[in-house]
Amino acid sequence: MSPAVQVNDLQIRYGGKSAVDGASWSAEIGHITALLGANGAGKTSTIEAACGLRRIDGGSVFLLGGSPTDPALRAQTGVMLQNGGLYPSARPLPWLTYLARLYPDSADPVALLESVGIDPGTRTTTRRMSGGEQQRVKLAAALLPRPKVLFLDEPTAGLDAQGRRDLLALLRRTAAAGAAIVLTTHVLADVEELSDRIVVMQSGRVVADGTLDDITGASNGLRFEGPMHLDTESLARALPSGYEVSEGQPGNYVIKGVPTPQVLASVTSWCAQHGVLATALGVGQQSLEDFLITKSSQTS
Repeated sequence: MSPAVQVNDLQIRYGGKSAVDGASWSAEIGHITALLGANGAGKTSTIEAACGLRRIDGGSVFLLGGSPTDPALRAQTGVMLQNGGLYPSARPLPWLTYLARLYPDSADPVALLESVGIDPGTRTTTRRMSGGEQQRVKLAAALLPRPKVLFLDEPTAGLDAQGRRDLLALLRRTAAAGAAIVLTTHVLADVEELSDRIVVMQSGRVVADGTLDDITGASNGLRFEGPMHLDTESLARALPSGYEVSEGQPGNYVIKGVPTPQVLASVTSWCAQHGVLATALGVGQQSLEDFLITKSSQTS
């Protein structure tokens, strides 16, 4: 079975600048795929191309096995933007009822609003709703076509704790029912809770692709806290060949490699020799945030 979204060697340029420079990744039906990266990494341009909204300069993008610009395939795609996407003077139910007429087999607008926690009978216009309520309405609109592919940009922005929890549960159910979800967000807790697969972009290229454990290294490594900006190259030289040392968040250090007693002893010895008080020393995977910060510093 072909992936729901297939991006191959994608190239997108704005004038002489490459926004996307050879990115390749895919998203499967029934899975939630997170597309991550710093601002300017090329995520938005890539998603716009996958939705058929952006012309590409090279490579290829397939949506449900065909062209993203095919109206029949776009009718099976839901898109939730972080900004915009609402008709400000309309009430939620009349607006969704209008949108439903644009799809050949739309879901019930009343049921969708109830599923995202919005009263279908409300007379409040979307302009006067809170940011979290607006996010809920936008998600309901994205779910109208019963999408086989759902693109989400910062879906939990503005939501309170319970609203976030409810939305994440709804997204899990949507994926389990047979949709491919592509998520872009800076809320890494959402990624850690939801994602089956993580694709990390930097400077228009894919620099990591895999499960959360693949990305963060599972339990393969040592971690400790200490003063900021230690000489990580010096520490690496004190370790056996093949071990890598990096500083994720300032003062948080990750040693990638098999955590043996000998390596632990080498780390504590190096710290003693350099007057470093290492705290929180232990075995464990790096956080996703640490990985992204480290990867960004390596490729900047």
